[in-house]
Amino acid sequence: MPSLSVKHTAHAAPRTVLVVDDEPTARMALAARLKRLGYRVIEAGDGKAGLEALRRERPDLTILDWMMPEMDGPSFCEQVRQDPELLSSQILMMTSQDQPEQIAEGLARGADDFLSKAASKYEITARVQAGMRTATLIRRLEDVTDQIRRKQEVLEQELQSAARYVESLIPASGIVVPGVQMVQAYRPSLALGGDLFNIVRWSDDFLGLYLLDASGHGVSPALRSASFATFLRRDSLLHHVGSNDPGAILTEANKQFPLTDNGHYFTIVFASLDLRRHTLSYATAGHNGALLHRRSGETCWMAKPNLPLGFDNSTTYVAEELPVALDDRLYLLSDGLYEVPDPTGELWGQVRLDETIRRFGDRPLAEVVSGTIAEAIRWQGHEQFPDDVALMGLEIAV
Repeated sequence: MPSLSVKHTAHAAPRTVLVVDDEPTARMALAARLKRLGYRVIEAGDGKAGLEALRRERPDLTILDWMMPEMDGPSFCEQVRQDPELLSSQILMMTSQDQPEQIAEGLARGADDFLSKAASKYEITARVQAGMRTATLIRRLEDVTDQIRRKQEVLEQELQSAARYVESLIPASGIVVPGVQMVQAYRPSLALGGDLFNIVRWSDDFLGLYLLDASGHGVSPALRSASFATFLRRDSLLHHVGSNDPGAILTEANKQFPLTDNGHYFTIVFASLDLRRHTLSYATAGHNGALLHRRSGETCWMAKPNLPLGFDNSTTYVAEELPVALDDRLYLLSDGLYEVPDPTGELWGQVRLDETIRRFGDRPLAEVVSGTIAEAIRWQGHEQFPDDVALMGLEIAV
Protein backbone atom coordinates (compact mmCIF):
# COMPACT_ATOMS: atom_id res chain seq x y z
CA MET A 1 0.00 0.00 0.00
CA PRO A 2 1.46 3.39 -0.93
CA SER A 3 2.26 5.71 1.95
CA LEU A 4 0.04 8.67 2.71
CA SER A 5 1.66 12.08 3.03
CA VAL A 6 0.70 15.71 3.38
CA LYS A 7 1.45 17.98 0.43
CA HIS A 8 2.35 21.62 1.01
CA THR A 9 3.09 24.28 -1.53
CA ALA A 10 6.52 25.86 -1.45
CA HIS A 11 5.17 29.01 0.17
CA ALA A 12 2.44 27.56 2.43
CA ALA A 13 3.14 27.26 6.15
CA PRO A 14 2.89 23.68 7.45
CA ARG A 15 -0.29 22.75 9.26
CA THR A 16 0.03 22.58 13.04
CA VAL A 17 -0.91 19.67 15.30
CA LEU A 18 -0.96 19.86 19.09
CA VAL A 19 -0.30 16.51 20.80
CA VAL A 20 -1.40 16.34 24.44
CA ASP A 21 -0.36 13.15 26.27
CA ASP A 22 1.17 12.54 29.71
CA GLU A 23 3.09 9.48 28.44
CA PRO A 24 6.36 10.87 27.01
CA THR A 25 7.15 7.81 24.88
CA ALA A 26 3.72 7.67 23.23
CA ARG A 27 3.67 11.44 22.77
CA MET A 28 7.12 11.62 21.16
CA ALA A 29 6.41 8.64 18.90
CA LEU A 30 3.21 10.22 17.59
CA ALA A 31 4.92 13.60 17.21
CA ALA A 32 7.75 12.01 15.18
CA ARG A 33 5.24 10.32 12.88
CA LEU A 34 3.33 13.56 12.33
CA LYS A 35 6.54 15.46 11.58
CA ARG A 36 7.43 12.87 8.94
CA LEU A 37 4.04 13.56 7.37
CA GLY A 38 4.98 17.25 7.09
CA TYR A 39 3.13 18.72 10.04
CA ARG A 40 4.44 21.21 12.56
CA VAL A 41 3.98 19.59 15.97
CA ILE A 42 3.57 21.12 19.43
CA GLU A 43 3.72 18.87 22.49
CA ALA A 44 2.14 19.17 25.92
CA GLY A 45 2.48 16.74 28.82
CA ASP A 46 -0.88 17.34 30.51
CA GLY A 47 -4.29 18.85 29.99
CA LYS A 48 -3.55 22.22 31.59
CA ALA A 49 -0.38 22.73 29.56
CA GLY A 50 -2.24 21.60 26.47
CA LEU A 51 -5.01 24.15 27.05
CA GLU A 52 -2.41 26.91 27.40
CA ALA A 53 -0.71 25.78 24.17
CA LEU A 54 -4.05 25.66 22.37
CA ARG A 55 -4.83 29.25 23.37
CA ARG A 56 -1.33 30.42 22.49
CA GLU A 57 -0.68 28.55 19.23
CA ARG A 58 -4.17 27.98 17.82
CA PRO A 59 -3.22 24.69 16.08
CA ASP A 60 -5.24 23.30 13.21
CA LEU A 61 -5.82 20.02 15.06
CA THR A 62 -5.41 18.80 18.65
CA ILE A 63 -4.74 15.10 19.34
CA LEU A 64 -5.65 14.47 22.95
CA ASP A 65 -5.19 11.53 25.32
CA TRP A 66 -8.24 10.56 27.36
CA MET A 67 -6.50 9.51 30.58
CA MET A 68 -4.31 12.26 32.07
CA PRO A 69 -3.74 13.55 35.61
CA GLU A 70 -5.31 16.81 36.84
CA MET A 71 -7.30 17.43 33.64
CA ASP A 72 -8.39 14.46 31.55
CA GLY A 73 -9.34 14.55 27.90
CA PRO A 74 -13.12 15.03 28.29
CA SER A 75 -12.58 17.85 30.80
CA PHE A 76 -10.16 19.46 28.34
CA CYS A 77 -12.85 19.26 25.63
CA GLU A 78 -15.43 20.87 27.91
CA GLN A 79 -13.08 23.76 28.66
CA VAL A 80 -12.52 24.29 24.94
CA ARG A 81 -16.23 24.23 24.04
CA GLN A 82 -17.01 26.80 26.74
CA ASP A 83 -14.46 29.28 25.36
CA PRO A 84 -15.89 31.33 22.43
CA GLU A 85 -12.39 31.88 21.03
CA LEU A 86 -11.56 28.16 21.03
CA LEU A 87 -15.02 26.82 20.27
CA SER A 88 -14.26 25.77 16.68
CA SER A 89 -11.03 23.88 17.52
CA GLN A 90 -10.83 20.36 16.07
CA ILE A 91 -10.12 17.70 18.69
CA LEU A 92 -9.15 14.08 17.99
CA MET A 93 -9.39 12.02 21.19
CA MET A 94 -7.06 9.04 21.73
CA THR A 95 -8.17 6.16 23.92
CA SER A 96 -7.13 2.60 24.62
CA GLN A 97 -10.75 1.67 25.40
CA ASP A 98 -12.84 2.27 22.31
CA GLN A 99 -16.14 1.14 23.81
CA PRO A 100 -19.35 2.69 22.34
CA GLU A 101 -20.30 4.15 25.73
CA GLN A 102 -16.90 5.82 26.09
CA ILE A 103 -16.99 7.18 22.55
CA ALA A 104 -20.51 8.55 23.14
CA GLU A 105 -19.36 10.28 26.34
CA GLY A 106 -16.36 11.83 24.62
CA LEU A 107 -18.41 13.15 21.73
CA ALA A 108 -21.02 14.50 24.13
CA ARG A 109 -18.33 16.37 26.07
CA GLY A 110 -16.77 17.97 22.98
CA ALA A 111 -14.51 15.64 21.01
CA ASP A 112 -14.86 15.66 17.21
CA ASP A 113 -13.41 12.21 16.46
CA PHE A 114 -11.71 9.25 18.09
CA LEU A 115 -8.45 7.42 17.49
CA SER A 116 -7.48 4.14 19.10
CA LYS A 117 -3.98 4.01 20.58
CA ALA A 118 -3.64 0.68 18.81
CA ALA A 119 -4.47 2.20 15.40
CA SER A 120 -2.20 1.50 12.44
CA LYS A 121 -0.06 4.23 10.94
CA TYR A 122 -2.43 4.32 7.96
CA GLU A 123 -5.48 4.91 10.15
CA ILE A 124 -3.61 7.58 12.11
CA THR A 125 -2.70 9.37 8.89
CA ALA A 126 -6.24 9.11 7.51
CA ARG A 127 -7.84 10.37 10.75
CA VAL A 128 -5.44 13.27 10.97
CA GLN A 129 -6.03 14.24 7.34
CA ALA A 130 -9.82 14.05 7.88
CA GLY A 131 -9.48 16.34 10.89
CA MET A 132 -7.35 18.75 8.87
CA ARG A 133 -9.96 18.89 6.10
CA THR A 134 -12.63 19.76 8.65
CA ALA A 135 -10.34 22.35 10.26
CA THR A 136 -9.71 23.93 6.84
CA LEU A 137 -13.42 24.21 6.11
CA ILE A 138 -14.09 25.76 9.52
CA ARG A 139 -11.26 28.26 9.10
CA ARG A 140 -12.61 29.24 5.70
CA LEU A 141 -16.09 29.65 7.16
CA GLU A 142 -14.65 31.80 9.95
CA ASP A 143 -12.81 33.92 7.39
CA VAL A 144 -15.99 34.42 5.37
CA THR A 145 -17.95 35.23 8.53
CA ASP A 146 -15.30 37.75 9.55
CA GLN A 147 -15.42 39.37 6.10
CA ILE A 148 -19.21 39.62 6.32
CA ARG A 149 -18.93 41.16 9.79
CA ARG A 150 -16.43 43.75 8.56
CA LYS A 151 -18.66 44.60 5.61
CA GLN A 152 -21.62 44.95 7.96
CA GLU A 153 -19.59 47.32 10.13
CA VAL A 154 -18.70 49.41 7.09
CA LEU A 155 -22.34 49.44 5.98
CA GLU A 156 -23.46 50.47 9.46
CA GLN A 157 -20.95 53.33 9.42
CA GLU A 158 -22.24 54.41 6.01
CA LEU A 159 -25.84 54.28 7.24
CA GLN A 160 -24.99 56.35 10.30
CA SER A 161 -23.11 58.86 8.17
CA ALA A 162 -26.00 59.10 5.72
CA ALA A 163 -28.46 59.46 8.62
CA ARG A 164 -26.46 62.33 10.07
CA TYR A 165 -26.36 63.98 6.64
CA VAL A 166 -30.11 63.61 6.16
CA GLU A 167 -30.80 65.01 9.63
CA SER A 168 -28.58 67.99 8.84
CA LEU A 169 -31.02 68.88 6.03
CA ILE A 170 -34.03 68.95 8.36
CA PRO A 171 -34.96 72.35 9.80
CA ALA A 172 -34.89 72.90 13.55
CA SER A 173 -38.13 73.60 15.41
CA GLY A 174 -38.86 77.26 16.09
CA ILE A 175 -40.36 80.43 14.61
CA VAL A 176 -40.20 80.22 10.82
CA VAL A 177 -41.40 83.76 10.14
CA PRO A 178 -43.14 86.14 12.56
CA GLY A 179 -46.47 84.58 13.48
CA VAL A 180 -45.70 81.04 12.23
CA GLN A 181 -44.27 78.38 14.54
CA MET A 182 -42.91 75.03 13.37
CA VAL A 183 -42.34 71.95 15.53
CA GLN A 184 -40.91 68.76 14.06
CA ALA A 185 -40.06 65.22 15.10
CA TYR A 186 -37.92 62.83 13.10
CA ARG A 187 -37.41 59.20 14.11
CA PRO A 188 -35.36 57.25 11.55
CA SER A 189 -35.78 53.50 11.54
CA LEU A 190 -32.91 51.03 11.87
CA ALA A 191 -32.86 50.72 8.08
CA LEU A 192 -32.22 54.23 6.83
CA GLY A 193 -35.04 55.46 4.60
CA GLY A 194 -35.70 58.42 2.41
CA ASP A 195 -38.13 60.61 4.37
CA LEU A 196 -37.20 64.29 4.26
CA PHE A 197 -39.05 67.52 4.98
CA ASN A 198 -38.25 71.21 4.89
CA ILE A 199 -39.57 74.75 4.49
CA VAL A 200 -39.05 76.96 1.45
CA ARG A 201 -39.20 80.61 2.45
CA TRP A 202 -40.47 82.48 -0.57
CA SER A 203 -40.91 85.69 1.48
CA ASP A 204 -41.90 86.79 4.99
CA ASP A 205 -45.55 86.18 4.22
CA PHE A 206 -45.34 83.30 1.76
CA LEU A 207 -43.98 79.88 2.71
CA GLY A 208 -43.50 76.61 0.89
CA LEU A 209 -43.26 73.36 2.80
CA TYR A 210 -42.90 69.77 1.74
CA LEU A 211 -42.47 66.21 2.92
CA LEU A 212 -41.08 63.63 0.51
CA ASP A 213 -40.34 59.94 0.71
CA ALA A 214 -38.06 57.91 -1.54
CA SER A 215 -39.10 54.28 -1.91
CA GLY A 216 -36.75 51.71 -0.43
CA HIS A 217 -34.35 51.75 2.49
CA GLY A 218 -30.64 52.34 2.88
CA VAL A 219 -28.07 54.84 1.76
CA SER A 220 -29.29 55.06 -1.83
CA PRO A 221 -32.85 56.37 -1.16
CA ALA A 222 -31.49 58.72 1.51
CA LEU A 223 -29.06 60.24 -0.97
CA ARG A 224 -31.75 60.40 -3.66
CA SER A 225 -33.92 62.34 -1.21
CA ALA A 226 -31.01 64.67 -0.51
CA SER A 227 -30.63 65.26 -4.25
CA PHE A 228 -34.35 65.97 -4.55
CA ALA A 229 -34.10 68.41 -1.62
CA THR A 230 -31.49 70.34 -3.59
CA PHE A 231 -33.98 70.66 -6.45
CA LEU A 232 -36.60 71.93 -3.97
CA ARG A 233 -34.48 74.85 -2.81
CA ARG A 234 -35.94 78.29 -3.51
CA ASP A 235 -33.35 79.37 -6.09
CA SER A 236 -33.55 76.01 -7.88
CA LEU A 237 -37.36 76.12 -8.08
CA LEU A 238 -37.32 79.65 -9.42
CA HIS A 239 -34.81 78.55 -12.06
CA HIS A 240 -36.43 75.26 -13.11
CA VAL A 241 -40.10 76.05 -12.50
CA GLY A 242 -40.34 79.81 -12.33
CA SER A 243 -43.30 79.52 -10.00
CA ASN A 244 -44.22 78.78 -6.40
CA ASP A 245 -47.35 76.90 -7.44
CA PRO A 246 -47.27 73.39 -5.88
CA GLY A 247 -48.83 71.78 -8.93
CA ALA A 248 -46.25 73.28 -11.28
CA ILE A 249 -43.44 72.26 -8.92
CA LEU A 250 -44.54 68.61 -8.82
CA THR A 251 -45.15 68.55 -12.57
CA GLU A 252 -41.55 69.63 -13.18
CA ALA A 253 -40.21 67.31 -10.47
CA ASN A 254 -41.99 64.43 -12.19
CA LYS A 255 -39.85 65.08 -15.27
CA GLN A 256 -36.64 65.64 -13.33
CA PHE A 257 -36.90 62.46 -11.25
CA PRO A 258 -38.07 59.46 -13.32
CA LEU A 259 -38.19 55.90 -12.05
CA THR A 260 -34.75 54.47 -11.35
CA ASP A 261 -33.50 51.35 -13.12
CA ASN A 262 -34.57 49.44 -10.01
CA GLY A 263 -38.07 50.90 -10.08
CA HIS A 264 -37.64 53.32 -7.18
CA TYR A 265 -39.70 56.50 -7.03
CA PHE A 266 -40.74 59.45 -4.85
CA THR A 267 -43.98 60.37 -3.12
CA ILE A 268 -44.41 63.95 -1.95
CA VAL A 269 -46.77 66.59 -0.65
CA PHE A 270 -45.87 70.21 -1.38
CA ALA A 271 -47.86 73.11 0.07
CA SER A 272 -47.66 76.89 -0.19
CA LEU A 273 -48.98 79.05 2.64
CA ASP A 274 -50.00 82.62 1.73
CA LEU A 275 -50.22 84.55 4.99
CA ARG A 276 -51.61 87.68 3.31
CA ARG A 277 -54.51 85.95 1.59
CA HIS A 278 -54.86 83.30 4.35
CA THR A 279 -54.89 80.48 1.85
CA LEU A 280 -53.11 77.16 1.59
CA SER A 281 -52.51 75.61 -1.81
CA TYR A 282 -51.15 72.10 -2.08
CA ALA A 283 -50.42 69.26 -4.50
CA THR A 284 -49.62 65.64 -3.77
CA ALA A 285 -48.00 62.81 -5.71
CA GLY A 286 -48.85 59.43 -4.18
CA HIS A 287 -48.66 60.91 -0.69
CA ASN A 288 -51.48 61.07 1.87
CA GLY A 289 -49.63 62.62 4.78
CA ALA A 290 -51.04 66.15 5.04
CA LEU A 291 -53.62 67.13 7.66
CA LEU A 292 -55.17 70.54 8.36
CA HIS A 293 -56.49 70.89 11.91
CA ARG A 294 -58.73 73.93 12.23
CA ARG A 295 -59.19 75.87 15.46
CA SER A 296 -62.84 74.71 15.45
CA GLY A 297 -61.60 71.14 15.97
CA GLU A 298 -62.39 70.04 12.41
CA THR A 299 -59.67 68.08 10.60
CA CYS A 300 -59.17 67.83 6.86
CA TRP A 301 -56.90 65.30 5.17
CA MET A 302 -55.26 66.90 2.15
CA ALA A 303 -55.06 64.00 -0.27
CA LYS A 304 -55.91 63.45 -3.90
CA PRO A 305 -55.52 60.12 -5.72
CA ASN A 306 -52.66 60.39 -8.21
CA LEU A 307 -49.43 58.72 -9.24
CA PRO A 308 -46.14 59.04 -7.38
CA LEU A 309 -43.45 60.95 -9.22
CA GLY A 310 -41.62 59.29 -12.09
CA PHE A 311 -44.20 56.84 -13.40
CA ASP A 312 -45.40 58.96 -16.34
CA ASN A 313 -43.48 62.10 -17.34
CA SER A 314 -46.58 63.49 -19.07
CA THR A 315 -48.55 63.65 -15.79
CA THR A 316 -49.72 67.10 -14.77
CA TYR A 317 -50.26 67.79 -11.09
CA VAL A 318 -52.85 70.40 -10.14
CA ALA A 319 -52.90 72.33 -6.86
CA GLU A 320 -55.92 72.52 -4.59
CA GLU A 321 -56.61 75.57 -2.39
CA LEU A 322 -58.04 75.83 1.13
CA PRO A 323 -58.72 78.83 3.37
CA VAL A 324 -56.75 79.00 6.62
CA ALA A 325 -57.41 81.05 9.75
CA LEU A 326 -55.73 82.17 12.93
CA ASP A 327 -54.63 79.21 15.12
CA ASP A 328 -55.14 76.64 12.36
CA ARG A 329 -52.48 73.96 12.36
CA LEU A 330 -51.00 72.13 9.41
CA TYR A 331 -49.33 68.73 9.83
CA LEU A 332 -47.15 67.03 7.23
CA LEU A 333 -46.27 63.45 8.13
CA SER A 334 -44.82 60.29 6.69
CA ASP A 335 -46.86 57.12 6.32
CA GLY A 336 -44.40 55.46 8.71
CA LEU A 337 -46.22 57.25 11.53
CA TYR A 338 -49.67 55.74 11.05
CA GLU A 339 -48.65 52.45 9.39
CA VAL A 340 -47.20 51.05 12.61
CA PRO A 341 -48.54 47.63 13.66
CA ASP A 342 -49.46 46.51 17.14
CA PRO A 343 -48.28 43.05 18.31
CA THR A 344 -51.22 41.43 16.46
CA GLY A 345 -50.34 43.18 13.19
CA GLU A 346 -53.18 45.73 13.24
CA LEU A 347 -52.07 49.15 11.96
CA TRP A 348 -52.53 52.28 14.03
CA GLY A 349 -54.01 53.98 10.97
CA GLN A 350 -55.01 57.49 9.93
CA VAL A 351 -58.25 57.39 11.90
CA ARG A 352 -56.50 56.86 15.24
CA LEU A 353 -53.88 59.47 14.35
CA ASP A 354 -56.69 61.93 13.52
CA GLU A 355 -58.43 61.15 16.81
CA THR A 356 -55.17 61.66 18.70
CA ILE A 357 -54.65 65.13 17.24
CA ARG A 358 -58.30 66.04 17.94
CA ARG A 359 -57.93 64.86 21.52
CA PHE A 360 -54.93 67.12 22.10
CA GLY A 361 -57.08 70.05 20.97
CA ASP A 362 -55.43 73.43 21.46
CA ARG A 363 -52.58 72.24 23.66
CA PRO A 364 -49.14 73.65 22.71
CA LEU A 365 -47.95 72.47 19.31
CA ALA A 366 -44.82 70.88 20.74
CA GLU A 367 -46.97 68.82 23.09
CA VAL A 368 -49.18 67.66 20.22
CA VAL A 369 -46.22 66.57 18.09
CA SER A 370 -44.40 64.72 20.87
CA GLY A 371 -47.64 63.25 22.20
CA THR A 372 -48.64 61.92 18.78
CA ILE A 373 -45.28 60.17 18.40
CA ALA A 374 -45.69 58.75 21.91
CA GLU A 375 -49.14 57.37 21.05
CA ALA A 376 -47.73 55.58 17.99
CA ILE A 377 -44.97 54.10 20.15
CA ARG A 378 -47.54 52.97 22.72
CA TRP A 379 -49.58 51.31 19.98
CA GLN A 380 -46.68 49.27 18.63
CA GLY A 381 -45.29 48.52 22.07
CA HIS A 382 -41.66 49.53 21.51
CA GLU A 383 -39.52 52.54 20.65
CA GLN A 384 -38.08 51.49 17.28
CA PHE A 385 -40.26 52.24 14.27
CA PRO A 386 -40.18 49.81 11.32
CA ASP A 387 -40.05 52.75 8.89
CA ASP A 388 -38.82 56.32 9.08
CA VAL A 389 -41.23 58.58 10.95
CA ALA A 390 -41.41 62.29 10.23
CA LEU A 391 -43.93 64.78 11.59
CA MET A 392 -43.85 68.52 10.97
CA GLY A 393 -46.48 70.79 12.48
CA LEU A 394 -47.08 74.48 11.66
CA GLU A 395 -49.25 76.82 13.71
CA ILE A 396 -50.55 80.02 12.17
CA ALA A 397 -50.74 82.90 14.63
CA VAL A 398 -51.10 85.83 12.20
